[in-house]
This record gives sequence, structure tokens and C-alpha cells, in this order.
Amino acid sequence: MLKYIFSPIKIGKMELSNRLVVPPMVMNYCNEDGTATERFIAYHEAKARGGWGLIITEDYAVDPRGKGFSRIPGLWDDSQIESHSRLTERIHKYGAKIVAQIYHCGRQTNHLVIGEQPVAPSPIPCPVNQEMPHELTVKEIKEVVEKFGDCAYRAKKAGFDGVEVHGAHGYLIAQFMSPYSNKRTDEYGGSLQNRLRFPLEIISNIKAKAGNDFPVIFRISADEFVPGGRTIEDTKAIAIILEDAGINAIHVSAGVYASADAIIPPSAVRHGWITDYAAEVKKVVSIPVITVGRINDPFVAEAIISSGKADLVSIGRGSLADPEMPNKAAAGKFEDIVQCIGCMQGCIERLFKNIDVKCLVNPSLGRELEFAIQKAGIKKKILVAGGGPAGMEAAIVAAKRGHEVHLYEKADILGGQYRLASVPPSKGEITTFITWQKKQLNKYGVIIHLNTELTAEIADEQKPDIVIIATGGKPFVPDIPGIDKPNVVAAHDVLSGKADVGPKVIIVGGGMIGSETANHLANHGKEVIIVEMLPQIAKDEEANVRMYLMKDLEEKKVVVYTNTIVKEIDDDGIKVERNGKTEKIGPADTIVLAVGVKPVNNLAEQLQNKVEKIITVGDAFEVRKALEAIEEGYKAGLEV
Repeated sequence: MLKYIFSPIKIGKMELSNRLVVPPMVMNYCNEDGTATERFIAYHEAKARGGWGLIITEDYAVDPRGKGFSRIPGLWDDSQIESHSRLTERIHKYGAKIVAQIYHCGRQTNHLVIGEQPVAPSPIPCPVNQEMPHELTVKEIKEVVEKFGDCAYRAKKAGFDGVEVHGAHGYLIAQFMSPYSNKRTDEYGGSLQNRLRFPLEIISNIKAKAGNDFPVIFRISADEFVPGGRTIEDTKAIAIILEDAGINAIHVSAGVYASADAIIPPSAVRHGWITDYAAEVKKVVSIPVITVGRINDPFVAEAIISSGKADLVSIGRGSLADPEMPNKAAAGKFEDIVQCIGCMQGCIERLFKNIDVKCLVNPSLGRELEFAIQKAGIKKKILVAGGGPAGMEAAIVAAKRGHEVHLYEKADILGGQYRLASVPPSKGEITTFITWQKKQLNKYGVIIHLNTELTAEIADEQKPDIVIIATGGKPFVPDIPGIDKPNVVAAHDVLSGKADVGPKVIIVGGGMIGSETANHLANHGKEVIIVEMLPQIAKDEEANVRMYLMKDLEEKKVVVYTNTIVKEIDDDGIKVERNGKTEKIGPADTIVLAVGVKPVNNLAEQLQNKVEKIITVGDAFEVRKALEAIEEGYKAGLEV
């Protein structure tokens, strides 16, 4: 069924065993001096072992002043070659090819990262970083060109199979290519030919130093999605010129920092959303074209290639979620594949805080050695209380280690509150992870007890060695007059289908749960009002996720009151304090409460001194996001 993605292909002289590509993604796993750590190497090694045909490593800085993040790799100095040679050696053991993406951040960095003023083609700040860059002189431009060539030569010496020149996402090369950021009037600005002078000189310099046979890929944003930025027609013209300059493949992406949702789209964006751009580029060049963009399933990748839109498919966050995806797909083990759910919690939310990347559905990401699952020396009996994602993760890992595991869930279905999180628009892929967890429980022999709450009496009867408490949380009910009226329901009950609502609804609470419940109801024809005591709603959402959520709320005409405190609930609305005054909001048929969650854990105290060990994980310990809860469950499985 997957004959296209598992067919070989060549990029220049580089032969790939399949068409599945790991695109460059900043992970912040290197040392601050740009050298490779064991963590960085093991992270890439897991992908090579997982069967990916090509791995493109992220953002090798050609100059320390071109770094966009603190702990990215670098090959700006010969002293860095040795550590990255260890990386390529480990990758090649599995038959995979590895290419170093080389780049300069230009204006899309700041002094906090590089310790000095950024540089750019023109003295115009990046709208995101908001720091005035130094306008490069012609002499300085020539020096940067040399640095790109030197970096590529060091990559070759380090054993890389090629380089990818990063001309996308608004970094320095892209800044020169686009009238959005390049306002020069010398030989490096103005006309298309002048704006391409910088990347063409870089390509020429690379070939002069690394050789014409050393494969060079060029990454480009097909559309920058900013006023005055490049569009697909500009990109097609550039692609023709790049091929003539000797580029061996084109990697088609989209966006700049000011349109960051195009670079890393959340779950609200459709799968393969820019493959049509790759198809347009493919029409005008004869070299291989790589596509990317919210592709997380091997069957989608197969369809893209079989339809002729691209020659290779990059699956970025999908490779974070499951580095073994190619091997599993080749073996027909599709139900074992962990799919990216587009949540952004572990990757982009952490990256733009300039810290290391994690993955909600793959707690072992970046800790492949530390979190390796090994058989336990002594088989133990483990009871897990709670069948949410944290409890299921703990049970899966413990069972993989060889323990006898019993999972108790008081409801008649597994998934906990995370199952409800899949109900709002654009969140449906959450169910793929819950489904995967359920299949793993069965695969590794976890004994599941539905409609059964784990009690001290059951524990006395079962005599476990260890109990893992993952009983989650329950909705917080505030002390507001009228809270017990029949028109008041909890958001959890609305999302689970236990409570129906009338045509007009007021949501009390504008955090993630309240805002997403409002979005769900508004998309199902309800008139919705959100009332939030803080200055903004949905502040606990990742930025790109929040952007799409807010756009949808606006389109569905959801009314939002912020800085508003609910004082009383009436039969047809609510009384609030706003701007120092008391007023009535309504009319409304239903009041939905979404003011938070509190931990549920009555079991730990009852089991004290009755079992060898008690471990509490997830919301039962402290209410926060699923990223932390699932990681805690995984760690608990390793600990027992």
C-alpha cells in the first residue's frame, strides 16, 4: 500500500532508501558553544534507527552572531567538527542519510541570545523580536557569504551527506530575497536578480569549497503570508534560478516569524496544507521537491507523492511523536504509530521560551537514554487508580517492563478528562493518542477494571506492591449565589454530552476549558457569551493555538467580557461587577461553569503503610497541562 514513500530516490549523488524526511526542527539540545551533546546525538540516532530515509538537522549556525536560540548546533569553527562527526557516524550505522541545515538568523534574533545587535539587509526590526538590526555593508555581506561556504565545508569534513541552505522562514537569506525585509538600493536590493545575489553567491561559495558533487538542498518559504512578502509566483521564478545555480533539491515551506503559524501550524490547520505550493514548484523544476506542513500520517504522505505533488515528504512533529514511524509503517503496524496531535505544548510553546523541546505524546523525546524502557529485575504487582492519559501511560510503561498491572477506572470508558478535550473544534486528533494508549494496554496485558473505583478494600484484597494514583481532577464549583440553580451546568458535562444547553449560553470562566467549550457550542449554533475575571481569555493556550481559537470565536460572534466578576446567577442570566459597577448579563438559557479544576486524591491517605510505595501523578497531584501529566505517568512506570 505504501510503494511510493518506500521507493528509493537520489538528491544529487546522495541515494535515499525512502522518501520520508525528518525536517530541521530546533530542539535546544546542544551546548551553548554549538558542539553536539550526547542528548543531541541520541535524539537523531533514534530517528535513524526508526527508518527515516533522510534526516536534516536544524540550524547549524555559520556564525555565533547568527544564532536564533541559545543551544543550537554550529559549525562556525573547526573545533566543532569532532563532536558532530560522532553524530554522523552514529546515523550512518543505520543506513540513513544526514544533511546539515546551515543558516544565519539575521534580524530574527536579539541581543539576549547573541550578546550584540542583530544584522539584516536593511535597518528594519523583525516585528516579533522588535530589535533594530545593523544594516550589513557590502563588505560584511561578502564575509557572511564566506562563512556559509566554510560551514558547508566543515559539514562535509564532519561526515554529513550534504547541506540544506536555509532560505526560508524569514532568516537572513530569506530577508535578502524578499521586498518585505530588503529595502536596499545597491546591488543586493531592488530587482529580483539583485535580491537573489546573496543566496546565489552563497551557493557558488559552497560549491567552490565543498565540491560540485556535495549535495545542496535549498529551503524556501513558498509564501511569506505578510504584507509585501513573497508569494508562490515569486518562489517559482526563484526555484528556476536556484536549479540553474546547481541546487539539488528544493524544500518548500512557508511563513516568516511574523506569520509563525505558517511555519509551525497547530491542529486547526488542515493536513498537507501547503502541498499545493510544492506542486507548483515541481511544475517548473526537474530536481526533487520536498513538501512539509501538518503531515502526520504515512498514508497522507503516500497520497501526496502518488498524486505527483512532491517527491519527498517531511514529517517534522510526527517524527517527534514517533521516531519509529517509518519502520512501523513498513511492517504494517499502523496501530502502533503514535501520531502528532498538533497541541504545540511540548515543542513550540517551550521552544519560544528558549528551553528544550519535549513532546506530549512521546515523553522519551530528547531523553532516549534516560527514559529507555528496560525489563524490571523483579516482577511486581502494580495497581493504577485512574484511566486518564497519565494513568494509562504509567500502566503501559510498567507492563512493558514486565510487571503485573491492574488499571482501575470508575467510569465505563478510558480517557478521563483528556477525552473531553477532543470534543471542541480542531481538537479531534487527541483521540488518536487515547486510542493508541488503549491498544497498548491490551497489547502488553494490562488488566482493565472499568466501572470500578480503586479503594482501600480492593487494595487489601489485591495486595499490590505499588499503587500509582492518577485519579485526575474534578471541576471547581465557586461559592456564588444561585450556583445550584437547574440552569447551571459544568463544562465537563457539556463536553461529555451529559448536559444539554439552550440556544443562549453564558460561559463563566475564560481559560482554556471555558474558551474551547464556548467554541464548541458556537460551532453548533449556540449564541455564546464568555465572562472572565482576568484581562484576557485563553491565556493558558499556546500562542498559535490561541490565535486560531480567537479567530474562530470572533467569526462565530462569541461575546467576551473580561475584567468581569460574577456576583450572582439568576434564572435567566448573571449579575456581574464590571468597571466598578454592577450590571446584568443575559438573557441566557444555560450558565456553563468553567472556572477551573481541583485535584482528586482521597486514596493516598487511606493506603498509607499498606503498600510498599505510593506514587501520585497528573492532576491528582497538581492540576496543569497534559504534557506534565503524561510525562509523570511515564516516569512512574519507569520507577516501579
